[in-house]
Amino acid sequence: MLDIRRLHMLKTVVARGSIAAAAQSLALSAGAVSQQLAALRREVGVDLLRPDGRTVALTEAGRVLVEHADRILGAVQEAESAVAAVKGTVGATATLAALPSTVARIVAPALTSLASLHPQLTVTCLVTDQAQLRELPLGTVDVVLGQRYHHLPDDTPRGVDAYRLLDDPLLIVTAADRAGERPVSLRELATHHLVVPPPTTDCGQAVLHACGQAGFTPSTPYVTTDIAAQITLARAGLATALIPRMAIDPTAAGIRTSLIEDHPIHRLLFAATRHTDTANPTTTAVIAALRTAAHDGRSTLLPPT
Repeated sequence: MLDIRRLHMLKTVVARGSIAAAAQSLALSAGAVSQQLAALRREVGVDLLRPDGRTVALTEAGRVLVEHADRILGAVQEAESAVAAVKGTVGATATLAALPSTVARIVAPALTSLASLHPQLTVTCLVTDQAQLRELPLGTVDVVLGQRYHHLPDDTPRGVDAYRLLDDPLLIVTAADRAGERPVSLRELATHHLVVPPPTTDCGQAVLHACGQAGFTPSTPYVTTDIAAQITLARAGLATALIPRMAIDPTAAGIRTSLIEDHPIHRLLFAATRHTDTANPTTTAVIAALRTAAHDGRSTLLPPT
C-alpha cells in the first residue's frame, strides 16, 4: 500500500522544484526526503522524478501518480473535515498566512477575538509579502489572507475556496500640511515624486497601470514595499505615497490621506482555504474572525481625508 506521507513529499517536491526546497518546507533534511522518495520509487517500481537543469521534473509515471495523489490527499482532507464537523468543535491548531499590510487592522484583531472565543485554538501566523494560494493544496497553511488588485484576473487555483472580505482602496498619503481636505485627481500626481512598491509587485503594477490610464508616467525616485518607510517619506514631504487604506494606522500623525476621485485603485482582500465538501469548524472560525475584523477595521477613522 502506498504511504500517504511519501505521496505528500512527492507532491511538495514538484511544487517546490527541488528536494532541498521541499525539505525546507517540510522541516526535514534533504537526505530524509530523498530516502522517502527512494522508498516510494521502490514501492511503485519505476522512476518518478528526473533531473531538469537545477530542478527536478516528473516522469510520465510520476505525473500519473501525482494526479492520483491529489485525489488521495484531497479525500484525506475531506475525511478530516467531516470528522471535525461531526465533533462540532474548533480544533487546537491552525496556520494563517497573511500580508504585512493586513496585520494591524485585520489579523491582530481577528487573533485577539479567536483567543477569546476559542482559547484552546493556537493560530500560527506567517506574515509574508507573498501569501501564496498554492500553499493551501500543499497543506502548509490552513487559511490565506490574500489580495488581488482589480486590474488583474482571478487566479484562484483549483481546489481552493476564496471568500471576499472587502474592497480596499489605495489612498493618496502626503504630509499633513501638503494637501487640502478633498478628493484628489490622480492626474494631479503627475508633478509629484512618488514612493511606490517595485513594479514587479501587484501593487506597483496597479499604480503604474492607473497612472497610465490617467495619461502620465509617474516620477518614482523612491521604491520600497515597506509601508512604514512610505509613510515616513510622505510625512517628511519628500514623496507622495499610494497606500491601501487598511494598511494605514488610524493613529498615524503628521499625514493626510485623500481619496482618488478618478481612476481609483482597489485591491480585493479575501480569505481562502482548501475546498472541502464539509466545512471545517476550525477554518470556518478563523475566516469568521477575519471577516468581523475586516468589517470593523473598515469603519475605523483615519487621519483627515
